[in-house]
Amino acid sequence: MKRLPLAAFLALATALAGQSLSDRLREVRIPWEAQIDRGDAPTVRKGIEALLGREGVSVNPSDYNDMHALVALQGLAARACVSEGSWEDAVAHLQKAQAAAAENLTNATALLAKTRAEHEAKLKEFQDSLATQQLRLKALDDAPGLTQDQIKLHQQLKIFVQEQQAAIAHSQKSLADIASILATLQQDQASTTQALSAWQAFLAQEKTDIAQAGGPARYVAEKLIQVRGDDSRPQAERLAYARRLEKLDPSNAEVSHFVRYLLGQEETPSPMPRPMAQRSRRKHVVKRR
Repeated sequence: MKRLPLAAFLALATALAGQSLSDRLREVRIPWEAQIDRGDAPTVRKGIEALLGREGVSVNPSDYNDMHALVALQGLAARACVSEGSWEDAVAHLQKAQAAAAENLTNATALLAKTRAEHEAKLKEFQDSLATQQLRLKALDDAPGLTQDQIKLHQQLKIFVQEQQAAIAHSQKSLADIASILATLQQDQASTTQALSAWQAFLAQEKTDIAQAGGPARYVAEKLIQVRGDDSRPQAERLAYARRLEKLDPSNAEVSHFVRYLLGQEETPSPMPRPMAQRSRRKHVVKRR
């Protein structure tokens, strides 16, 4: 997770004092992502949901760093749910992530508005003052000779100009930090909204496909052939889909065997299943004999 810039926001020190969830996520995110990639999504999901229940519920809505971490954590929980085949639960986590992202953007925009306005006003003040004093300094630089008082004034003006330039740089950096924060939070909202919409549509289509197939058993049997044959896709993606099929029809032994194979618990995959229609016809012929 990209750390949001905090420099130059002394006025927000109270709001940003506790960042336990942000710090905690930074510690566990990479190991958890690696576990998901290795296929151990159920363990990761338990860990994430325990962390959410322990620390996520106490996040201060005005702490945009911890809220940003909360959004990321809900997104990671959704990814773990997808990997274990619990896609409805993934949508539930995405709904929470989208709500947290929207709340964070609203709160941070209001919280930073005053600070941004102050820096914008100071920036104009500093720039106007600098322009005036630079003209005075240039006039002294162009003078053919300076009195002792003018030399002293020249030194004072040089110091003043340097201080004003530093103040301008400080305000410009602060404004850039604010813009970066809000851009990140806007991206949180956009990405979670997009992911939620996509998964809701995907589940709706899956429901339609199951109905058209005549029920979960036939749908799973037919979809397994596709997943088994599509070995060009990443292993993690195939495992997620195989686990989904196992959730939809736990009685399908071929699916369970294929899941174990993808996890490295079986040396060879089970024979490629025949389409449901073929198996039904064969069974009917045997019965007639």
